Amino acid sequence: MTDPARAADGRLHSRPAPAPAGPPLPAGTTALRLTGAEVLVAVPDGRAAGPRPLLVFLHGAGGSAGNAVAAVAAQATARGVVVLAPTSAATTWDLIAGSLGRDVAVLDAALAEVFGRCAVDRVAIGGFSDGASYALSLGAANGDLAEALLGFSPGFLAAPGRHGRPRVWICHGTDDRVLPVARCGRRVAADLAADGYDVTYDEFAGGHVLTPHLVATALDWWLGARAG
Repeated sequence: MTDPARAADGRLHSRPAPAPAGPPLPAGTTALRLTGAEVLVAVPDGRAAGPRPLLVFLHGAGGSAGNAVAAVAAQATARGVVVLAPTSAATTWDLIAGSLGRDVAVLDAALAEVFGRCAVDRVAIGGFSDGASYALSLGAANGDLAEALLGFSPGFLAAPGRHGRPRVWICHGTDDRVLPVARCGRRVAADLAADGYDVTYDEFAGGHVLTPHLVATALDWWLGARAG
């Protein structure tokens, strides 16, 4: 695993391999064997005719990889998408806790493992709440890897750098009392749009929630970009 100190710039260096050399990942949910880290990967049933999309999904504060998989894996795998979900080293992600490093290093190692065992043709980074803030911030710094960013009720954007120009989908509830929509979702979406990103903003009547309908909407927005 990358030294956390070397991951302080927020850059992810792992990339998909044209022909993965490792043993294929089994269908279902598997825990990756990474020292001192909890990372789950959910793989669709059946054999794909070619490379699959990969969704990196990041849980909210106090959550876990298991929470992330429970929230998105069923709908993602039904659409042929592999889901990669790490657990943050602390109660929330390193950027929010103080500084980048440990969680970036874990994610980079997890991506290397997945790319070495699964053919991947496109990557999205998404998350809920603190995980959404982290996904948008880390994703903006790694737009040369992730083609799309999915932010469910983000609190803020604090990208450590800008590489590439991924498309962005953000949703936020109008009755969110944890991260109020006016200073969070609306502001983040407006700031990204002003900076030249292609942003789709979906505001809904509701609170600080991640629903199956929102997950389906985000996945269809992402995957539909290449439909046909």
